[in-house]
Amino acid sequence: MQHFITVIYLMLFSGSGLVGTGAELRGQCAGNLGENIFLDGDFGSGVDNVLAINPDIAPGYTYVTNPPPNDGFYTITNNTGGVAWNSRFRTWEAFGDNSSDPNGYMMIVNANFEKGKFYEQSIAGLCDNTTYEFAADVRNVVGPGSAHLLPNVAFAIDGVDRFSTGPIAEDSRWNTYGFSFTTAPGQTDVLLTLTNSAPGGIGNDLALDNITFRACGPEARILGLAQLLEACEGGASPVLEAEIIGNQYPDPALQWQISPDGVDDWRAIPGAVDPVYVTSTVTSGFYYYRYLLAATPANLLNSKCQVFSNTKTVSIQPNSINVLDTICAGLTYVTGANSYNLSGIYEDSLISSLGCDSIVTLGLTVVPDPGLVPEFELTDPSCFDVKDGAVVLLTVAGAADPVRFDLDTLSGQRAFIDLAGGVYDYVVSDRYGCAAAGAVELATPVPFQVDIGPNQTINLGQEVRVSVQSNYDIATYTYDPAAVDCEPSCASLTLRPTETLLLRLGALSPQNCVARDSTLITVLKIRDVYIPTSFSPNGDGFNDVFTVLSDETRVSSVASLRVFDRWGSQVFDGINLTVNDLGNGWDGSVGGQAAPVGVYSYVAEVLYPDGVIKRFTGSLNLLP
Repeated sequence: MQHFITVIYLMLFSGSGLVGTGAELRGQCAGNLGENIFLDGDFGSGVDNVLAINPDIAPGYTYVTNPPPNDGFYTITNNTGGVAWNSRFRTWEAFGDNSSDPNGYMMIVNANFEKGKFYEQSIAGLCDNTTYEFAADVRNVVGPGSAHLLPNVAFAIDGVDRFSTGPIAEDSRWNTYGFSFTTAPGQTDVLLTLTNSAPGGIGNDLALDNITFRACGPEARILGLAQLLEACEGGASPVLEAEIIGNQYPDPALQWQISPDGVDDWRAIPGAVDPVYVTSTVTSGFYYYRYLLAATPANLLNSKCQVFSNTKTVSIQPNSINVLDTICAGLTYVTGANSYNLSGIYEDSLISSLGCDSIVTLGLTVVPDPGLVPEFELTDPSCFDVKDGAVVLLTVAGAADPVRFDLDTLSGQRAFIDLAGGVYDYVVSDRYGCAAAGAVELATPVPFQVDIGPNQTINLGQEVRVSVQSNYDIATYTYDPAAVDCEPSCASLTLRPTETLLLRLGALSPQNCVARDSTLITVLKIRDVYIPTSFSPNGDGFNDVFTVLSDETRVSSVASLRVFDRWGSQVFDGINLTVNDLGNGWDGSVGGQAAPVGVYSYVAEVLYPDGVIKRFTGSLNLLP
């Protein structure tokens, strides 16, 4: 027989980062699939974050055990969010493999700058002239919004492209991509090769998982829409009929199978090879059936060449049922049309919905009600608007385990948490149905409140005092704006705002309750000063010095004060003078000599607390 090797390339068009998503394209096989015959495609499982041993599956790439891998490197890991990944690239996401196994491994590939293989494995023992589906789960590991190069995966056989995913988006999802093909006459081996056909760089980094290789056949079903087929014990045996839709197998071979649970341990039923199978199940219970299908009897013997049908469940209802039960005094046990409340053995004949005639023998024990006494541990909510209260059932005196605890609409637990304050009805019952009912109450704390006073209006430069009142102790004060300095005590503030200010307080009680309040401090910017129009420096102690006068809280300083004579010559120049300070004004002299009596002019620049400088000008009479 001629021997063939098929080379399958998975080519990616992009660069560095982690993998994204695309559309679900698994439906390339129009019929039923067989078991996955490529068992290494999920990369296994382990507690170590990174597989310590080089699996040697990526020709042209280097294996690394200290993630994240750089360009041209790869690793096998169970999570990209562990401690070892703290230095991962800024745009890479943290995630696990695409399975329910928390320790399941996946392959992380950082695309090389040059084209090269990054995965290669072979599959042997296939059947020729048989259709197979090849698929893989791929994810873009770069997070949304990164705008990196997007992976674009092309699937090929023998170097010929068969399928392309298109750009795989940065959307934090796994997707399954794949296609189906038919082996050539005599072909029994396949070499799977994944190749990066574009340079790496910023993007084109991916996660790979769940590589599968399955036989693909016609649609194989068991006739009938219902999943469950019911029958009576001792009655006619249920009949199963194969329904094969499609012409992939002109002369198909099949084999019926049975399983104890419908999941594992499928066993061939001897001689059950015809499309119609009359089951041999006569005793009560559940039975699970399916059939294997292949193109030829020889292929049916090769697990790599089979597909299987859907599973049908057969339920055989018993014709006799023995029931032992115990109930609490005061309760009633109902079976069929009869009800019982005393200990004893009772026999009833029941007809099921299928018409099965069953004899039910009931051994009933009625126990006295012990008067259950539950003991609770109650935790009140810490704050008025916080749901952190709890009701815990500690013990139930007199109860027969297991005990059921229902609290209002909540049920099935021994402890209920995240509760608000209020009254809760409870029911505690034991295995026999004996019960105790009542109510428990969680106290609702008084709302935590703070008050930082009413809104206030002040003039620019004035101080304002804010005092905090509260109905609880305050552990932490947080003011907004944060620049407010509340040392040494945050309970009382003295502020001198230069702009209108909305002062907010967020307070935290010792129980971590939160309260907030605010006050509006309106600042009126009145920029008036008093500048004399005349003065007489005669030493009489009255009006001897010319300077700028004002309320000292409203003015920071006199930035400059200049006086000029009638010809424009400067006779006085004062810088950074203190308002109202007579010792820094003009004393009416020039060069140590008394200036002539007459009219002078002045220019004063006044600096205000908000940083504004205002200029004042005018005439000044120098009197004798």
